[in-house]
Amino acid sequence: MTRIYTIVNQKGGVGKTTTTINLGAYLAYFGQRVLLVDVDPQANTTACLGIDKHTVKNGTYQALLDPGRAGDAVLHNPRLKMSLLAAAPDLAGAEVELINELARERRLKEALDAIKDRYDYILVDCPPSLGLLTLNGMVAAQDGLLIPVQCEYLALEGVSQLIQTIERVRKALFNGLKVRGVVMTMYDGRTNLARDVVEEVRKHFPTEVMNAVIPRNIRLAEAPSYGLPILAYEPDSPGAKAYEDLARELLKQDGVKVAV
Repeated sequence: MTRIYTIVNQKGGVGKTTTTINLGAYLAYFGQRVLLVDVDPQANTTACLGIDKHTVKNGTYQALLDPGRAGDAVLHNPRLKMSLLAAAPDLAGAEVELINELARERRLKEALDAIKDRYDYILVDCPPSLGLLTLNGMVAAQDGLLIPVQCEYLALEGVSQLIQTIERVRKALFNGLKVRGVVMTMYDGRTNLARDVVEEVRKHFPTEVMNAVIPRNIRLAEAPSYGLPILAYEPDSPGAKAYEDLARELLKQDGVKVAV
């Protein structure tokens, strides 16, 4: 059974890419077949896995234009035991090129439907906006959205806007869209603000906030510069432990047993 989760928040700098990569790495570590899908023209997921976005000739852009050939665009990293549908700057042009196409919001879903049987988990990393690319990510979120929320001031304003967008997408495009989990990121337990934000978000999402909380951690910030997830860069760091906990929590909730 394939599970497809889309990581989304229109606010930038909240940990979408960090969560996509590191959650994916631990899911792979626990024996799951994982595909990461980079739907952001900034191509941060692609770059953080050590791939020069300017060298990507066949990736998410091509899959959106021709969903039936998505399988030809997938890259596999045997070291990390993960696959990637990479992004390049030309992805920004997809919003313009698809504007007159029928069912343009469903292109990514069509592409993933063609290849999803190859994977146990597909994680889609969206851009920090609410445009056509993010809409494609939401419609493709077969099993729900994962929302990283930064434990800082103004985070709740972004959450409120996102809730409104989710409701609009649910009514217009995908009535089965749901919030699968809210991931609190960049948590600093020394501050009252961080604790207050967590409590306030729990009021908005009383059952969806994940127990695993991602701390502020310099190792998490350093790992992308080496093209590695935290699991491969510094597995004993607090950030690594937090993402391991998050992966275990998600697997348990999905009813997937792990041997390690």
